[in-house]
Amino acid sequence: MSAKDRKSGRRGILFVVSAPSGGGKTTLVKGALAADAELSLSVSLTTRQPRAGEVDGQDYVFVTQEEFARRRAAEEFAEWAQVFEHSYATPRAPLDAAIAAGRDVLLDVDIQGARSLKKIYGGDAVGIFVLPPSVGALEKRLRARGTDREEQIRRRLDRARTEVEAAREPGIYDYRIVNEDRDRAIAELRAILVTERLRLSRVAPPRLE
Repeated sequence: MSAKDRKSGRRGILFVVSAPSGGGKTTLVKGALAADAELSLSVSLTTRQPRAGEVDGQDYVFVTQEEFARRRAAEEFAEWAQVFEHSYATPRAPLDAAIAAGRDVLLDVDIQGARSLKKIYGGDAVGIFVLPPSVGALEKRLRARGTDREEQIRRRLDRARTEVEAAREPGIYDYRIVNEDRDRAIAELRAILVTERLRLSRVAPPRLE
């Protein structure tokens, strides 16, 4: 816990960021982490294979389907989901420790995960949904990545439409960012972090010393 948070007695905050695949949330998350020394990233588990440039333990913890099933049965996950052919999950112990220590954590999860995290952590979790400026812009980004076949792109676009509709469900997301300009979107994400840290409901009552 930083000296500032020890003084305020503030609990840690879980900043839960979601977006359709290709919506640009990874870029926003990296931008926020680079600019904020008080923020750490929750590293998810996945059963998929690493993509080019991904580092085990840094981008994801890559595990077998058997290991994933064992940890899920042991109730080690705060949330988990099956996305197409692969499984993803967020370990719960690091989140509990961060909240208790007054450390803020950024999580990159889908809407199902965000729903679970808000249910478990309530006001300690802040939901942020990142939107692409349009379906056309999202399709262009997916094609530019060059990692998906045509069928996969169509599936991702269909899933994106479903996620945008589901994101309107009350009680999951507290903020919306339209990711049209990267620098502006990162600035908006950072503004949300500052706003939530300054809420009177999170800190000790103000007083003069």
